[in-house]
Amino acid sequence: MSGAVVVWPCLLLAMVVTASLGNAQEARLRVNVFPSPQNLPLYAAQEKGFFGKRGLAIEIQVTPNSQAQRDGLVKGSFDIAQAGVDNALALVDAAKADVVIVSGGSTGLNELIVRPEIKSYADIRGKAVVVDAPNTAFALILYKMLDLNGIKKGEYGIHPAGACSFRLNAMRLDQTLVAAMMNPPCSSIAKRAGFVSFGMGTDVIGPYLADGHWVLRAWAQANAEALMKYLQAIIEGYRWGSDPANRRELVAIMAKHLKIETDLAAQVVELEVGPNGGLAKDASFDMVGFKNTLKLRAELEGGDPNADPGRYIDLSYHRRALLGM
Repeated sequence: MSGAVVVWPCLLLAMVVTASLGNAQEARLRVNVFPSPQNLPLYAAQEKGFFGKRGLAIEIQVTPNSQAQRDGLVKGSFDIAQAGVDNALALVDAAKADVVIVSGGSTGLNELIVRPEIKSYADIRGKAVVVDAPNTAFALILYKMLDLNGIKKGEYGIHPAGACSFRLNAMRLDQTLVAAMMNPPCSSIAKRAGFVSFGMGTDVIGPYLADGHWVLRAWAQANAEALMKYLQAIIEGYRWGSDPANRRELVAIMAKHLKIETDLAAQVVELEVGPNGGLAKDASFDMVGFKNTLKLRAELEGGDPNADPGRYIDLSYHRRALLGM
């Protein structure tokens, strides 16, 4: 598949996947995601009925990019975002939205992927990099990695393309677009096609909280019980998915939801829940990584690098979820 343009069907914004047992008393929750293996606990919980047994019906929406996701949460198009927590920071700091992060998720497993002809950081100078959105999350990791290797802002162009498969497609089609941050399975597909990794973002910038669950604070307060049960199902999904005895079934679930081949699904599952997996146990919150996320945004987008993390988080729902397991 090295010569093919990748457009995963699950990236279509109109696609909605619903998990429901048909009970009229179920609480319906709309969850917005990027199609990625970071959603492993969500997909496992959906397939194994962990939401339904708690009286929840889950509708999964797929976003094309971070800006659409930010806008959608504020407009009430969905209830829960499972994605980069840097987007929540941007909503609080720039959009002045009362958004709160309620759990952790993963390190993101973000790699700097470059075209095969790029042999060094210096080769990126004068060309363009591809990002989801110019001022968010993993784009900031990219800028920092370039800066630390002598390539300064203004010495390269920035091309917004949206979600990871769109970034890869852009690099396939335009040889002037030479680098992008990518996470699995996109990064794995790129490397199979001959693209090259310049390493993990965390190897360069240190611990980083990539994603978690974030919601409007008022919604969380009004739906505290449903949110707590949702997080319980996510925790159960993680525990089931991290059990080696369930590996074959989990690989099939991931292949189904990510629309990828079984061997690729097996690879990304190992990356997420293997010995050095990117997923946080029980969706726990990495405060060290989060402080680094805060520091990076403050450095590149303006703000207080020593801002109180409590301004952005409320882990009480997650604590309640764990206590009730």
